[in-house]
Amino acid sequence: MHDFFPGLAGIPAAKSSISFVDGHEGILEYRGIRIEELAEHSSFLETAFLLLFNHLPTNFELDQFTRNIFHHRRIKYRIIDLLKSLPEQGHPMDALQAAVAALGMFYPVHDVREETTRYLTAIRLIAKLPTIVAAFARLRRGDEPIPPRDDLTYAENFLYMLTEQVPDLALTKIFDVCLILHAEHTMNASTFSGMVTASTLAAPYTVISSSIGTLEGPLHGGANEAVVHMLEEINSEKDIPLFVEDKLSKKEKIMGFGHRIYKVKDPRAIVMQKFAQQLDNPNDTRSLYTLARALEREMESQVGPKGIRPNIDFYSGIIYHRMGIETDLFTPIFAMARVAGWLAHCFEQYQENHLFRPDQIYDGPHRRPYQPIEERIKGQCEE
Repeated sequence: MHDFFPGLAGIPAAKSSISFVDGHEGILEYRGIRIEELAEHSSFLETAFLLLFNHLPTNFELDQFTRNIFHHRRIKYRIIDLLKSLPEQGHPMDALQAAVAALGMFYPVHDVREETTRYLTAIRLIAKLPTIVAAFARLRRGDEPIPPRDDLTYAENFLYMLTEQVPDLALTKIFDVCLILHAEHTMNASTFSGMVTASTLAAPYTVISSSIGTLEGPLHGGANEAVVHMLEEINSEKDIPLFVEDKLSKKEKIMGFGHRIYKVKDPRAIVMQKFAQQLDNPNDTRSLYTLARALEREMESQVGPKGIRPNIDFYSGIIYHRMGIETDLFTPIFAMARVAGWLAHCFEQYQENHLFRPDQIYDGPHRRPYQPIEERIKGQCEE
């Protein structure tokens, strides 16, 4: 009899030097550097370089990497035409997945293990995802996309393409750190699906498209959208105890709480919480941050001892909401950041590749006879 581990829980599927998580101590490291240090001192593009190349860049390397990113931020008009042809009411994650898959047709990859090809592919994907997200966000409202500006930083440029306004430095810094915090997180569902795709030696555009599709689900990247919707449904702080009691009694998930790895508060959520508080309006009677803090306190008293505490999604959505970003763009922003980690794992997979082909435990009948169609009765079968 074979052991069965639903969802492959606790089963190592790969060796990696990209990131490390200690769920009991609340530690997350990118290439050995604590996430708190990167959040305080680094930038998203520097962190992306670290994830991809396993070292912090020199001034020359970072300048070259940044210039290459800026040079490739524009997208071909046929990608714009593709976005225009998609339903306005469609989810931006579906639009992003379709556009990324289409990118591979414009930039065909003949050898996924060739170093220059990998570098250019990484540059294009990191550069173009924000342009795609911002373009679809505007097109669905009937507005023309705003071209990227080479004089703006990575974070500034995205927010400018989204709103046609250059954000202030404080807001830009917060957004950039949010991208750092979302950039990588070991063997999560979207990373695993990307690695499975990469193990077939599919091109990185296909790999990233696969990861984007996985990230969309509400149990993964889509949770930050669900948190905001949940908080908006709660009328006031006094309603929270009843809300929590009702959810727990029905064994329903309370979005933004719990994590497969962390048994303490997600270290990324601790940084995010500071930003959410910084952006909060204390005079807002419907402050999502105030509701979130009250909900966190109630959850701590109810299920905190079981290790169910806030994850990154609990506060990230509140930050983007306060920045005026539409709720269904939260997960595409997650993808804009996570593409750095996905690519790092993709390239690592290419280097010492083994095709993912797990086994299964068969749980069905044997020696089942074929039944002629004229003898079949709907809803019934013969063993």
